[in-house]
Amino acid sequence: MNRFFSSLKLQAADSRMLAGPVLIVMVLAMMVLPLPPFLLDLFFTFNIALSIMILLVAMFTKKPLDFAAFPSVLLFATLLRLSLNVASTRVVLLHGHTGPDAAGQVIEAFGHFLVGGNFAVGIVVFAILVLINFVVITKGAGRIAEVGARFTLDAMPGKQMAIDADLNAGLIAEDDARKRRAEVAQEAEFYGAMDGASKFVRGDAVAGLIIMVVSIVGGLLVGVLQHGLSFGEAGTVYTLLTIGDGLVGQIPALIISTAAGVVVSRVANNQDVGQQMMSQLFSNPMVLYITAAIIGIMGLIPNMPHFAFLSLAGFFAYLGYRIQKKNEALALQGPVQETDATPVDTASKEARWDDVTLVEPFAMEVGYRLISLVDQEQGGELISRIRSLRKQFAQNMGFLPPVVHIRDNLELHPSEYRILLSGVEIGKGQVQPGKWLAIDPGGVEFELTEGEKTTDPTFGLTAYWVTEDMRERAQVMGYTVVDASTVIATHINQLLTRHAAHLLGRQEVQQLLEHIGREEPKLVEDFVPKAVSLTTLHNVLRGLLTEGVSIRDMRTIVEVLTEWGPILNGQTQPGMMINIEELIARVRTALGRAITQQCFGDAVECNVIGLAPQLTQVLTQALTTSGSLEPGLADNLQTETELALQKQTVHNLPAVLVVPPVLRSSLARLFRYGFPQLTVLSNTEIPEERYLKVTSVIGG
Repeated sequence: MNRFFSSLKLQAADSRMLAGPVLIVMVLAMMVLPLPPFLLDLFFTFNIALSIMILLVAMFTKKPLDFAAFPSVLLFATLLRLSLNVASTRVVLLHGHTGPDAAGQVIEAFGHFLVGGNFAVGIVVFAILVLINFVVITKGAGRIAEVGARFTLDAMPGKQMAIDADLNAGLIAEDDARKRRAEVAQEAEFYGAMDGASKFVRGDAVAGLIIMVVSIVGGLLVGVLQHGLSFGEAGTVYTLLTIGDGLVGQIPALIISTAAGVVVSRVANNQDVGQQMMSQLFSNPMVLYITAAIIGIMGLIPNMPHFAFLSLAGFFAYLGYRIQKKNEALALQGPVQETDATPVDTASKEARWDDVTLVEPFAMEVGYRLISLVDQEQGGELISRIRSLRKQFAQNMGFLPPVVHIRDNLELHPSEYRILLSGVEIGKGQVQPGKWLAIDPGGVEFELTEGEKTTDPTFGLTAYWVTEDMRERAQVMGYTVVDASTVIATHINQLLTRHAAHLLGRQEVQQLLEHIGREEPKLVEDFVPKAVSLTTLHNVLRGLLTEGVSIRDMRTIVEVLTEWGPILNGQTQPGMMINIEELIARVRTALGRAITQQCFGDAVECNVIGLAPQLTQVLTQALTTSGSLEPGLADNLQTETELALQKQTVHNLPAVLVVPPVLRSSLARLFRYGFPQLTVLSNTEIPEERYLKVTSVIGG
């Protein structure tokens, strides 16, 4: 049964795809093949119904893109109308001498009943309809479409920039931004197409006028020369048929032209044209009262149609009275719905939850001189670089960081920026747009006396702001030269990496699990909360990120936690939390190859810092018994560690300290802020294919 309905849906979709080609073939066939009067009646009736449908759809649309197919529909309707004119003209010239119904009853009705059988009146009515369509409606709609297309194209860059700003501010998602960009492009294409489609309608009006003249002349020649009619008889018969044919084509053309004017002249909001007119024309009772007074005074003038003027004046006065009473009732209901007390000013309304704004996880504020760096219209590249940073961060660290919200702050120095983590400043600096920052990486012998001396905001290195003409010279001297956008992007990247643990919230952990579940559903099945809770997983991942360990290998992390989570949870007392440090140690051991690769690269021989055996014993006893170090021992440990790091730096060796597993987490916390460049590993985290070489000893 499902297969049957699916086949029906496919057949329906195929039939809709064939609608356009079939319609074109029918239009061309009507121009070439003769049609009997019965089919002409059906097609003329369909043409009138189609024009009414188009007008109603245009009236009920709330924005132009709701009827984006209108230019194409306008083209098809115009071709249909012209093909009908050709087909009816053929029938009129071939069989017009047989009687007024030779071309069908529709043409007969328009030629006799609508103009009273008087061809002179018909010619005048037809000319008036053509003039209204060609001079008034079509010309005005075409001009509006032309101006609308021009203004829409001019406004496209600003709209695109506003969409990018909302995306970077986190107000909309990537899919919403892509959809809004598509709407902006479609709007420009729509008005451009309407500008061209209006030429079809104008050409149709001209063609209708020419076809009428040609048909009348052709009818006179056919009637007099071929069928032996007198000039007067031929003029009456063929002129009435031609006028009926012209009217039955021009009335739908007038309706469709009106629909085109409605589409291009409306201002888009959440109301259609009828609602806009009713809500704006009949909203002010004073306007209706004044209109009623003027019409009433005109109705009192002698020899004026008193009944028409005075009755209409009374209707407007009554309508104004009803609208006034309705507005007064709404005004009285407003304060009662809000509070039972006396009306209060809007400034003193009660606070709502909508007034509470959440702090962005990661944000940047810039001075007004740095706005050009984040404005893509002015050539700013910072936004695109931040996007690349977030993508690179996600690839390196294993999760997508929050969007960097960028806003201007007039309280900052014009060239200053600051970076905020949950509303708290974690970094700031000053850059000079248009200049280059020459950073001394160390070992540069010559000083750039022409440049403005400063400090690199990311690493605190000595640097100089130089102009474009000094850039190559600084590079030759050994300086690292970067532009202002790169300075800020590097600073953001460094802070993202340093504070990765704070950027990983419970929401990001949940999204990470959902992502893994889509890729490997069996891996995370019953993982949370059967093996570990979401809080435990969050704490483990943050613990890894705090020490700079990537969480890209979530397969290994989930497998280790699935194995050891229930075991360690069973060893805890009821009501006690699971030992997070023990879980982190198990995960770090499983990630040993990745951690070692990060520290030593591909080197098989790992040059590390070690602890003296006696110091290892003292630290183990102190940390396992009291959990803390004596002040004297801590100071000596700091001094010895600093000396060992200096030795490693002189020999260009990695700053890695390898200790027993029982000391690793405690020493990592101890050295985290005093020696952030030092990485503390345990013996169990070194894979078997690598071997250690102790090049510096602490306490030796």
